[in-house]
Amino acid sequence: MVGALMAGAALPACANAPARAPLPPLRPERMADGTVVARAQSLIDAAGISGRVGYAVADARTGRLLEAAEPNLALPPASVVKALTALYALEAPGRGHRFVTRLVATGPVSGGQVAGDLVLVGGGDPTLDTDDLADLAQALRARGITGITGRFIVNGAALPRIARIDPDQPDHVGYNPAVSGLNLNHNRVQFRWQRSGGGHAAAMDAPATRNTVRVSMAQMQVVARQGPLFTHRDTGAGDAWTVAGPALGNSGTRWLPTRHPELYAGDVLRALARDRGVTLPAPVVANGAPPAGTVVAQHASAPLEEVARDMLRWSNNLTAEAVGLSAVQARGLRPGGLPQSGAQMAGWAQARLGVAGMRLVDHSGLGEASRISPAQMVAALCAPGVAGQLRDVLRDMPLRDANGREIPGNPLQIRAKTGTLNFVSGLAGYIQPPGGPELAFAIFSADLDARRRIPTAQREAPVGARAWSTRARGLQQALLARWGTLHG
Repeated sequence: MVGALMAGAALPACANAPARAPLPPLRPERMADGTVVARAQSLIDAAGISGRVGYAVADARTGRLLEAAEPNLALPPASVVKALTALYALEAPGRGHRFVTRLVATGPVSGGQVAGDLVLVGGGDPTLDTDDLADLAQALRARGITGITGRFIVNGAALPRIARIDPDQPDHVGYNPAVSGLNLNHNRVQFRWQRSGGGHAAAMDAPATRNTVRVSMAQMQVVARQGPLFTHRDTGAGDAWTVAGPALGNSGTRWLPTRHPELYAGDVLRALARDRGVTLPAPVVANGAPPAGTVVAQHASAPLEEVARDMLRWSNNLTAEAVGLSAVQARGLRPGGLPQSGAQMAGWAQARLGVAGMRLVDHSGLGEASRISPAQMVAALCAPGVAGQLRDVLRDMPLRDANGREIPGNPLQIRAKTGTLNFVSGLAGYIQPPGGPELAFAIFSADLDARRRIPTAQREAPVGARAWSTRARGLQQALLARWGTLHG
């Protein structure tokens, strides 16, 4: 689509927008009823964030642009992109789709023994947890199965095998796990420690609400050193970690990623089955086409609509990648990795939403190389049918004051998705002012120079990033309050 012009640059239009429309003049600081509203630029100046800021706000129904600053500035969207991932998946495989994990026996059951292999076949479920595997183990026992004569195979071929979402992140951050067609506990293992004598006792667990299992495929060694905090080694059969002992307090827990999700799931199911009287050998990974056989137990996830809603609420990266990859495959494509899959979603955005030029390297926004402009994001939000699909899965976000406290009784209804990386902040969604039209908006801020200067050792929590993000979020709230006042 061809949109309004902003400082000579083409601004993609929303659905039903005129072919060309000049930006409206800046609103006066004093409205007709005497209400004084701060100008947008004064809010940006007062925020004092380094780097650049771009935003756009439009009438969500007509697509008419109401206000913008640097609307064509393409910046990393961070987790804001998960809103597009949700829309992408809600259309295919669809709101009612369920991810199914199956236990398949390749031979008959005789005398409690499977005469053949038992295969744990992942269906791409990003929400599978230890309790779900416990239910599968119990279902095995309920069928009278107590063992197998063949192998215990774990299969994650339902989705491409990806070692880590973003290769530029530190090894130990739990938000950057592996991705597979067989996932468990968001592919994170819980490291637990307790001071013991002159050192610490360490354990690696797979906890859920009803069940907790000690994990054997991930090992932790506490080492007397000042740094680095963690080291990781892929043994080929699991994850070998070390941690700097002086950095540990008396006790605590921390989630660490696994690079072997299939073995992790197999390890946990084997332990759960043993507790229920079912003996299984050590799991073996076989990620080709799963063998034929009889389904002896299965678990189905919640409907995709619910999965997407939780993904947007908690902003889980593993869920976004599994959902996005599944959506690509539902369209008959088979990406080789996340950059290819992200590019295919960007192609869908052009064909379905009329928004060209997005660069997407994944479905979660964790990769810094993705680029979306405020104009592109608003155009996507205004495209036909989008608000009806997204509005009920986006998170309800009350307006907050400069101290981050919810403003009681504020009449603005805001449903949106946040996005945060170090020195990157975004917010996009819909505003319903009282008595006014629903608005679609996008605000992106980033200091990419500051981000590039972060030393590798500080990438988890670099100096200054938290204060920068706080100021960026404050600017977002101030702009939302301005638009709600102007257009209410």
